[in-house]
Amino acid sequence: MRVLLSVMGSLAGWAGILVCLAAGVLRVGGSFHFGGYELNTIFLAGLALLVAGAFVKLEALAIGR
Repeated sequence: MRVLLSVMGSLAGWAGILVCLAAGVLRVGGSFHFGGYELNTIFLAGLALLVAGAFVKLEALAIGR
C-alpha cells in the first residue's frame, strides 16, 4: 500500500508540474485561453495536482512508520 501511494503521489506531482509548465509557457506566448478554459484555471489545476501529490506522499510516509 505504501509503495502504491508513493507512486501515485509521484505521478500526481509530475502531472502537476507538467500542467503548470504548459500553462506558463502558453501564457508567456500570449495566449489567455486553452481548450475553452482560462490559463489561470489550468495553472490552478496543476497547483492542485502538486498539492494532492504532496499529501499522498506524506500519507505514504506516515503509513511506513
